[in-house]
Amino acid sequence: MKHAKLVSFTAAGAQTAARCAAFLPDFRCERYARTVDLSLSGTSLARFAQQAMVDCDLIVFVGAAGIAVRAVAPYLMGKAYDPAVIVIDEAGRFVIPLLSGHLGGANAIAERLADGLGAQAVITTATDGREVFAVDTWARAHGCVVVDPQQIKYVSGALLRGETVGVRSDFPVDGRLPAHISLQADAESGFAISYDTKAAPFAHTLHLVPRLVHIGIGCRRGTPVERIEAAVRAALGAAGVPRGAVCGAASIDVKRDEPGLLLFGVQNGLSLAFFSAEKLRRTTGDFTPSAFVEQAVGVDNVCERAAVCATGGGRLLCRKTARDGVAVALAERSWRARFDG
Repeated sequence: MKHAKLVSFTAAGAQTAARCAAFLPDFRCERYARTVDLSLSGTSLARFAQQAMVDCDLIVFVGAAGIAVRAVAPYLMGKAYDPAVIVIDEAGRFVIPLLSGHLGGANAIAERLADGLGAQAVITTATDGREVFAVDTWARAHGCVVVDPQQIKYVSGALLRGETVGVRSDFPVDGRLPAHISLQADAESGFAISYDTKAAPFAHTLHLVPRLVHIGIGCRRGTPVERIEAAVRAALGAAGVPRGAVCGAASIDVKRDEPGLLLFGVQNGLSLAFFSAEKLRRTTGDFTPSAFVEQAVGVDNVCERAAVCATGGGRLLCRKTARDGVAVALAERSWRARFDG
């Protein structure tokens, strides 16, 4: 679950923060009422901001915008890394996204909070103000990783000037493309929806990588995380799949307490799915059988079947590759790039 911290500075602000938390059910919310909670009276706002900028997806300041700006300014890392930061006046009349309006979702969250509070969302990003397609907002909404966020300005700048922006996609494209977006144009700026982050179809190419790939892993008991990581890295490299495309990992349920596997998930921020031998046997597809594996765990293949099972019946991108007692396979769930004009 995503993590949010809400900090307020007055009793009225504390009430507004409490109301806001109710509109964020998809976040684990922590509230810091600095003038109400006496335990916070001697704490440092700068230290709070420093920690929150690292471990939060959302920070909401209920108070003056200047306080929020001064608190977070020393810890800014860039639009690809900063969390969503929102400021709300203590009466709950205005909701202003300050940071990560698109990639971090601050604009959308501000709209949600404003709707719940009966407030006015103050959106200042140019593409939103002029109702121009925002490629980073689209990427976030459709589960794509923005590999090179420094290229966003070229795509957005061209659209704001009314110029045509190109798009290239290795995935099927559905719907009507937004104004000034073209699949055929040889534009100066554009975005590529692909696993190939080296391709440069435009002078200024923004790479969007859909997060579709699940890693299937089988390993010997007691395999250290370093070996699992090396085997996964080798499989991704062989398949030409960037790390950003990976959205999960899977194995058989007898491995649910395997320390190296669990640590691999934690270190890479990946959820781990574990399936029974019966569930894996029922997974359909052309898999690489192993009599040894079947005798050991009751199913003829773990990594390929687990990867496909995790994708809900997707296609194998990389068959079983074995290295130092670790077997790895990659599967991709079905996906289409959808636009609505």
